[in-house]
Amino acid sequence: MREEVIARIGQEKLIAIVRGVSPSQYLKVAEALYAGGVRLMEITFDQRAPESFRSTADGIALIREKMGERMSVGAGTVLTEEQVELTAAAGGDFVISPDVDISVIRRTVSLGLVSIPGAMTPTEIVTAHRAGADFVKLFPAARLGADYVKAVRGPLGHIRLLAVGGVNENNMGEFLRAGVSGFGVGGNLANRQWIEAGDLDRLTRCAKLMCRAAKTGAAGGKEETT
Repeated sequence: MREEVIARIGQEKLIAIVRGVSPSQYLKVAEALYAGGVRLMEITFDQRAPESFRSTADGIALIREKMGERMSVGAGTVLTEEQVELTAAAGGDFVISPDVDISVIRRTVSLGLVSIPGAMTPTEIVTAHRAGADFVKLFPAARLGADYVKAVRGPLGHIRLLAVGGVNENNMGEFLRAGVSGFGVGGNLANRQWIEAGDLDRLTRCAKLMCRAAKTGAAGGKEETT
């Protein structure tokens, strides 16, 4: 299963990041994203609210139960081994973190989940890779720019990078040409205002644009995100 998820990330190239959404909306959002072509979805832990960790894990379990293999689902903003274990117990496929924590990476791999820690510098990227990370989330990608990715991949081309942070359909092509393996997209895709307003059709339309751009680098049309 772990190798299948790695392959799916490499093929689909887009993970939708769902942050700050009510647990009651998780499944509706997942279905809307799926209708737009998204096949990988991250639900983030809110580190400011430890009491919400269980509901986050329950959301992962619900999507796994209702959507099965149609949607690969994992947890984001994972900072502890305990959160890795919650994700694994819920049936999650992958763990994404904002930092490089070797204990989190190793626990993720030991439980059979795909590890995607966040890094910025070459030292952090290599440290994550040596600890067993399957992909390294380069964050904040838009601030660093495609030229930075290209420069880093000169000596580190053997490490698979995902561009996250400020990524949209208009800059995906630059990052693909620089050599990234895929993307994580949050507010520019799983827009909270659309979700809170119940405008899930708009979410689906935006997902179609993002999926196309992630695979081809072609922006196509544009959805407003404000």
